[in-house]
Formats: sequence, C-alpha cells, structure tokens
Amino acid sequence: MRASRHLLTASLIGAVLVIPHVRADERRAPAPKVNPDAMRNVFFSNLSDAFRGEIPSLSELRNSASAAAAPSPGGSDEAIDPAAAGNDRWSALISPTSLEDEIKRVKLHFDSVVTTPGAFNSGGYLEARLDLTILASLFAIIHQYPAEIRWKEQAATARDLIARTAFNCKAGSTQVYNEAKSRKGDLQDLIAGSELPNREAEEDTDWTMIADRAPLMEYADSLIESLEDGVRNEGTIKKEADLVKRNSELLAALGEILVQEGMDDADDGDYATLSRNMTTDAKAATKALERNDYEAVRLGVGKIRQKCDACHEQYR
Repeated sequence: MRASRHLLTASLIGAVLVIPHVRADERRAPAPKVNPDAMRNVFFSNLSDAFRGEIPSLSELRNSASAAAAPSPGGSDEAIDPAAAGNDRWSALISPTSLEDEIKRVKLHFDSVVTTPGAFNSGGYLEARLDLTILASLFAIIHQYPAEIRWKEQAATARDLIARTAFNCKAGSTQVYNEAKSRKGDLQDLIAGSELPNREAEEDTDWTMIADRAPLMEYADSLIESLEDGVRNEGTIKKEADLVKRNSELLAALGEILVQEGMDDADDGDYATLSRNMTTDAKAATKALERNDYEAVRLGVGKIRQKCDACHEQYR
C-alpha cells in the first residue's frame, strides 16, 4: 500500500510539473464546461484526500524508485532454478536418456580396459578407476532420481559395489583386477536386464564414499573437450545435437555433485560458486540448444570452459 501511495504521488507530481509551453499568440479551444456535481465522485477535490496516512516526501519517493530499480541478489536472470530442491534437482539437470546413454558408453570403455591382468596392472587400473567413479556417481543419481528411470531398483546396489571397486583401483594388482572383472560381469548383467546379486545397500547416498574429486575433474575436462568439438559451428551442432545435449546435462549434474555435503572444498564459498556457475552455464547451453540458438550454445560452452579453467587454477 505504501509503495502504491509513492507511485501515485510521483505520477501526480509529474502531471503538475510537466506543463506544456504555450505561446501568447497560439489559438486554443475554449475550456469545456463541466458540471461539478457530475465529477464529484470521479476526482479528488484535494490531493491529500488521495492518500491514507501521511503524504510521502520527495526523498522517500526517490528511495522507493532506487529500490525498485536495484537488481535482485544473485544477479543473473540465467541463474539455475532454486526450486529444484532435494532429489528433484537431478531431474532439473539431467534427463533419464542422458543418464542411460552415458552409463552404456562408459561401460563399453570399461570393458576395453579390463582385459588381462598385465594390461590392467600396468596402467589400466587408472582408467578403470575413472570409469567406475563415473558409473558409481551416475547410479547414485539414478537412486535419488524422483521419476521412473531404468535401473532404479538396482541403483543403490550398483552404486555401492562399483564405488568400492573404484576406491580399490587406486593401485593395480591381481586381486583388484579380479574385483574389476566381477564388476564388468555385473554391469553386463545389469545392461542386459538381469538383476544384481541380492546385497544390502545403503539407502542414503554418502557422496564422499562414491565420488573422488580428482577423477571427476578429469571427467569434466573430457566432457568439455567433447563439447568444444561438437559446437565448432552450426553444422556440427546440428549433427551432434544429441551429444551436445548429453554432455551439457552431465556437466550440469557434475557441478551439483561437486558441492554435495562432505565433498572436498564444498564448504569453500569460492569453490562452490565456481561449481554452481558451471551447472548454470551448462544448463543454459542445453536450453539454447532446445531453442536452436546455436550461437548461444557456442557461447555457453565457452563459459563452461572458463569456469572449469578458473576452478583448476585453484583446486585439484
């Protein structure tokens, strides 16, 4: 009500002050004759009657105008929708199709890594660790996903099994190779539609036991490099639209994972801002793709690269 009074006062004052300049020799139409009784209930006879309470001062009007013009906290109109709270945040960031396709893609690469003990122990375990960290993270998202999605009933079991093997893949050995080979079989069964062995799994997701930051940052780099290849020009964007969409959604989800409770530096304000900005920029790129704004897609991917590089300068 007070803001309305201020606006009305400003309008009335403006109406009084803005008086057209009239030349002395200018011919004007005669003033109309109006019956005062007919207009009695249309206009206020006194300006002060138009307000309830005190008439605001000029300084109050100026303060109200400044407050109305001030930008909202947080700044950008492109900020990610904060309404996506709890598990709903995942459906706001990544689609079931992108999750399913990426699990299949990473699984195929993991199959090529776990071939022989010698190849695994001489460096393959590092690639296996990266693949398994990605897979455990994606199954963790599926477990928390609010909508129906493939592998949801098995997701918690897959998450815990894969995360444990990923942790053990920090070094190569015959024992670790055999464990990774077991996960290879589990993943094959899961993709084919079979159920995993009946194992107890934690209902809650402890991200600190699932996702190490180092491999996730390596993963982010690979996603961005793939995006940059896919957005070189309008033609490549159209050709690689599915890939661009999937990688953008994966980066948006990855930025959210990196700031989950307990993750390294998640309580560092600067780090959290960089991670969330990456999520925001990745989501903006996805929206630009949906409206066929290819230049905005390219610019969005450039912003993602800037956020990633800025984060790498300070954190690893």
